[in-house]
Amino acid sequence: MRSFTLPQGVDALLITNLHNVRYLSGFTGSNAMLLLFGGTDAILYTDPRYTVQSARQATCKIRVATGTLAKAVLQDVARRKVVKLGFEQEHLSFAQVEGLRKALPSRAELVGLSGAIETLRMVKDAGEIARIRASVQTNSKALAQALKKLKVGMTEAEFAAEIDYQSRKLGAEGPAFDTIVAAGERAALPHAHPGPTKIGPGMLLIDMGAFQDGYASDMTRMVHLGPAKPKFRQAYRAVLEAQLAAIDAIRPGVKTSVVDKAARDVLKGYGMDKQFIHSTGHGLGLEIHEPPRIGRKDKTVLLEGMAITVEPGIYIEGWGGIRIEDTVLVTAGGCEILTPTSKELREL
Repeated sequence: MRSFTLPQGVDALLITNLHNVRYLSGFTGSNAMLLLFGGTDAILYTDPRYTVQSARQATCKIRVATGTLAKAVLQDVARRKVVKLGFEQEHLSFAQVEGLRKALPSRAELVGLSGAIETLRMVKDAGEIARIRASVQTNSKALAQALKKLKVGMTEAEFAAEIDYQSRKLGAEGPAFDTIVAAGERAALPHAHPGPTKIGPGMLLIDMGAFQDGYASDMTRMVHLGPAKPKFRQAYRAVLEAQLAAIDAIRPGVKTSVVDKAARDVLKGYGMDKQFIHSTGHGLGLEIHEPPRIGRKDKTVLLEGMAITVEPGIYIEGWGGIRIEDTVLVTAGGCEILTPTSKELREL
């Protein structure tokens, strides 16, 4: 159980987001709540399906509820004479909050809190970094193996399935998100869903990630089936330079907006900044998308131990798109690119 300092103004904090429950307690089940009282004083609530698992994974007190978890939580709120109960306001519906409010002991009240655990999760400890490294390695190895099977005429869906198969074969628990494989003009869709479109000749965008031991990785690479034309080569060079410029800007104390601007400035020099339609990256860890966001208006200051993606891209309707992405660790002296896969233009 991780030690936790309660925010000012609350006597206890109810955690309902399962990723936050896992981060604090180690419990990985699909039904749980965690009531924090400060330090390592906490109670984990789950149902009888997880009696054995919770005892093996969590080191805090455990309540196996036969009714609803909320009812069990409220019993302990009354028993511990909690007056101000904090809750994660982004992770409960209006109906759930109202249900808790009506069932609270007469003197108790709810206090909505935002991002209390997510802020802690932005900076990874040594164990988390090791898990992200392992996930990144699996992700890259899976692409290398899948590319051996890639042939002109294979569908996007078939190649996406091959990537997912290789990833699981190498030890991943599953993809970190729906694998993106977009061929030709469809590469202009940043989050294209693989379908029956046949691959090649031409550009192919591959965006893939793995969950391994609970932690995510993320990588985008381009391959070109057959010789690439000059327009594609120039665009690829522009995106690669933008990505490298953003990576070069990463170090502790730098605002995330500065990293984003570094990528956009390069693309602007190529006259391609208008085709860059999303943020430069995001944090990752127990979830594929975590704070901080690497965007033009974001002011989060980078800290040593943050794991982020750097993924500028350009998208041109009727032609296609190019994105290059690495998983990057913020270090004391700057950053470390965790993704080992080469970013040289690959023609197959």
